[in-house]
Amino acid sequence: MKRAIFEKDHDMFRDAFRRFVDKEIAPHHEQWEKDGIVPRDVWLKAGANGFLGTDVPENFGGGGIKDYRYNMIVVEELVRAGASGVGFPLHNDITIPYLLHFATEEQKTRWLPKIVSGECITAIAMTEPNTGSDLASVRTTAIRQDGYYVVNGSKTFITNGINNDLVIVVAKTNPEQRHSGISLLVVEREMEGYKRGRNLEKIGLKAQDTAELFFENVCVPAENLIGEEGQGFIYLMQMLPQERLSIAVGAIAAAETALNWTIQYCKEREAFGRPIGTFQNSRFKLAEMKTEIEIGRVFVDRCVMEHNAGHLTIEEAAMAKWWTTELQKRVIDECLQLFGGYGYMLEYPIAKAYLDTRVQTIYGGTTEIMKEIIGRSMGF
Repeated sequence: MKRAIFEKDHDMFRDAFRRFVDKEIAPHHEQWEKDGIVPRDVWLKAGANGFLGTDVPENFGGGGIKDYRYNMIVVEELVRAGASGVGFPLHNDITIPYLLHFATEEQKTRWLPKIVSGECITAIAMTEPNTGSDLASVRTTAIRQDGYYVVNGSKTFITNGINNDLVIVVAKTNPEQRHSGISLLVVEREMEGYKRGRNLEKIGLKAQDTAELFFENVCVPAENLIGEEGQGFIYLMQMLPQERLSIAVGAIAAAETALNWTIQYCKEREAFGRPIGTFQNSRFKLAEMKTEIEIGRVFVDRCVMEHNAGHLTIEEAAMAKWWTTELQKRVIDECLQLFGGYGYMLEYPIAKAYLDTRVQTIYGGTTEIMKEIIGRSMGF
């Protein structure tokens, strides 16, 4: 069914990106899961086809289209194909916006063209071994010395952690302060003392290079400071709603995809001489999931349009993130149950989706943190 929020240009973009995914990603993703990483040439192909940085101004090589719906389509089509290892959404939805909003013209000129072309793969390093959602407690430091910041510390669970050429690092430029001591600095691949640790083994998202990062006396030029010193926490709070919206977009798309697989399976699989979808329990389960997904879809699509208009609030993004990711978990668990024993076999996509889903309620802010944000907005 055609969704009202999309126009003809969006449909054309979706068709083009779907063809790209079907040709360049889907046939190879199983091998990438075994390898634990997506090859860099896929990024170059995506860049050459205009699928990276659609909102980056044309003078920096981008599409010049300030419309989150294009980012949304990229997320949805990767989910449809089960391509959970391809880090385009983090690149498009999370790291690029920091540069668009807070970088200087010189920094944009230096970095954005290669980011859009896929030559430069990006990441953002927030989480530390002892610090998750409490960003004010990060221990990584960036101490100013002459024309440099000397960065020391470590990060973990970093998406695009192995492949990245540019990582936005959340660090304390004033370790004595909490929120007001945080700044954002860009660390680049070739900088001495910047080291990648393990490509972490996860229960899902096998093709995604999620890594530890280490910074040992890394001399980062002052010109790599994003925005103003001490304003990093404010920048993070301004950008997190889009990150959470991106996760919600993926969550509702994953639930829809899993339900479609399951409806088809319930029409084909027979028990006691008839399709299992004809049993009342199966019909009721499918009806419940269909209804909840439709409700979630309406809210997510509304949030996207609110975001396009510049009106999406922190609380609404938190609502979308926690509710859709919890829905995704419920739906995929119910779908796997309807697949029966076959649902436990990795040759069926529902099994892989089950493994990939579990992290959704954790990264980007846990469900509990989302509820805390919403609760505080109510005056508690």
